[in-house]
Amino acid sequence: MYRQKKVVVVMPAYNAARTLRQTYQEVREQEMVDEVILVDDASQDATVSIARNLEGVRVYMHDINKGYGANQKTCYGLALEAGADIVIMIHPDYQYTPKLIPAMVSIIANGLHPCVLGSRILGGYALKGGMPLWKYVSNRLLTLAENLLLGAKLSEYHTGYRAFSREILQQLKLERNSDDFVFDNQMLAQVLWHGFTIAEVSCPTSYFPEASSINLRRSIRYGLACLWTACQFRLAKMGWMNSKLFARSD
Repeated sequence: MYRQKKVVVVMPAYNAARTLRQTYQEVREQEMVDEVILVDDASQDATVSIARNLEGVRVYMHDINKGYGANQKTCYGLALEAGADIVIMIHPDYQYTPKLIPAMVSIIANGLHPCVLGSRILGGYALKGGMPLWKYVSNRLLTLAENLLLGAKLSEYHTGYRAFSREILQQLKLERNSDDFVFDNQMLAQVLWHGFTIAEVSCPTSYFPEASSINLRRSIRYGLACLWTACQFRLAKMGWMNSKLFARSD
């Protein structure tokens, strides 16, 4: 609890057995966290059994693998049902440090911004943390194009470390978004569409074999989907396109 606001951490998990315990322990060190919700997307390892043995973790399982976006839809729905005022989404692969939770919560609870991203780019942490050069270059080029089309000035749109106010989660039509990885990008575009502001905090990151990642083929597909999302945003803003993601009546 922070300033009388309930803080809930959600972790969309898939085959996170090797890093889950470490991530959870660091989350629990942040005393303002009231509840931790883990949604397992039909993992093939011991993720669920480990989660069930972690004190205070609420575990929810998908019967089949529905995708990263579908996992987050479940996460945010459960967080709202739990009465969350502030929701932190962090991957349980320990690529991002939970030590930034207090800073992210403070920004939202004090009314500065309703959305906060943990950026790997600010501070030069991406390459220092082991991000492959091709991913770094792709990230920078894709972010440049998105900033131009979305009219924003973010350092990146592709972080897996995010915080949202309850107001944002209640207003966005997340069910319209993809069940795949581009969900992240669509959600941020919707945040901007509704006029919410986004803050960023510099976040150290670590790349190692256990950290989640997607291969080159899926990365290319993801990048093209992000560009299409940004194009839809711009065309809808100009009144040249009707989009279920960016409906003027929402």
